[in-house]
Amino acid sequence: IHHPTTMMLIAAGKPVLCEKPLAENYQRASEMADAAEQAGIINMVNLTYRNVAPLQRARAMVLAGEIGSVRHVEASYLQSWLVSKFWGDWRTDPKWLWRLSRGHGSNGVLGDVGIHILDFASYGAALDIDHVFCRLRSFDKAPGNRIGEYELDANDSFTMALDFSNGAFGVVHASRWATGHLNELRLRIYGDKGGIEVVHNLKSSELKACMGEDIEDAKWQVLDAGTVPTNYQRFVDAVRNRVQAEPSFRHAAELQKVLDLAIVSDEKRAELRAHADTQ
Repeated sequence: IHHPTTMMLIAAGKPVLCEKPLAENYQRASEMADAAEQAGIINMVNLTYRNVAPLQRARAMVLAGEIGSVRHVEASYLQSWLVSKFWGDWRTDPKWLWRLSRGHGSNGVLGDVGIHILDFASYGAALDIDHVFCRLRSFDKAPGNRIGEYELDANDSFTMALDFSNGAFGVVHASRWATGHLNELRLRIYGDKGGIEVVHNLKSSELKACMGEDIEDAKWQVLDAGTVPTNYQRFVDAVRNRVQAEPSFRHAAELQKVLDLAIVSDEKRAELRAHADTQ
């Protein structure tokens, strides 16, 4: 839906704010980015966790050198709807069942939230993704792993090992089996002069840092992240001022490249070069 609709809007010279994912694969996402850039129209992708103020403050701290050179990044996106009925019963509700079935168009948790946590990690750490090694796993959830017309074969969990452009290591994972976590993103960024942690869930968002003298006794301080404009507000401002804002189609396409390579990486059990401009 996103590709044909957006391409028509671009052809008409209209600015576009597109929901994620930009497209179902890197080729089509790249086509959209190319077309938007050639047409010179304002384009953005609604990666909603850019609205999290602690993430924006964390990135600013990294760019300001407050934690030194980034050495290690940990990021997770944890959900529990396969073990909790908070969002409804996936066993009987088609709006959840299709997310578990490749035959119904799902790429599992990787396709559902992978772009969010990759953006959370690479944007927060202000780093490009250089290499990726990924493992995907689908667990049996019903007799014959099927409920009615739905074959439950889409991945439930993934783990990724990343190399970032500056040589830092990254560990990124997501799961729908994370008991006790309804919908939580967590990011830890460790540099040679300090560390930062961002936690965002349904109840709150928090930023903590361990820097300076606190490093010696591992003391973490909660920081005020303030407030930030939403993606919608920034899109409107971009259109009014005729100045391109982020996250752009190009950025989303580069993230899609990593997601596509993650699937191939799992199939081949191999580390793959991404060279993706994701920061």
